[in-house]
Amino acid sequence: MQTLSINGKEYQVDVPDDMPLLWVLRDIVGLTGTKFGCGVAQCGACSIMIDGTVVRSCSTPVSLAKGRQVFTIEGSSTSLTYLGQAWKELSVPQCGYCQSGQLISAAALLDAKETPTDDDIDEAMNGNICRCGTYVRIKEAIHMAAKRKKEAI
Repeated sequence: MQTLSINGKEYQVDVPDDMPLLWVLRDIVGLTGTKFGCGVAQCGACSIMIDGTVVRSCSTPVSLAKGRQVFTIEGSSTSLTYLGQAWKELSVPQCGYCQSGQLISAAALLDAKETPTDDDIDEAMNGNICRCGTYVRIKEAIHMAAKRKKEAI
């Protein structure tokens, strides 16, 4: 039995140490916002944060999450709030499948940089694939969220 801290809540899971964290989140804990995309850590749909760092949960063994803080799209943060508002206002998602991973990567960026540049955004979002091609709106929404978050401080 292992104890995981996910979005500030403790969960007891009885799984093998090498089980991908994605499946623990989705199938054991029931947090289905994190999506399965490619299974080889290349698309970003399964992005989560562990101790504030973005990781691909499809290739991260659950053993790496023990004793650390796991944050998923179901969690609550100031950055996610502003990003969600901007995402909605600018109609960022089309199919929406990649959006949980996109939002997690964007939230990690806004947590690290108050006013990210286009280059910062490109670097932070690199590897998050959107099959619908909403990259321009994603970048615009990140800038909007950063501005509103900064103004609120």
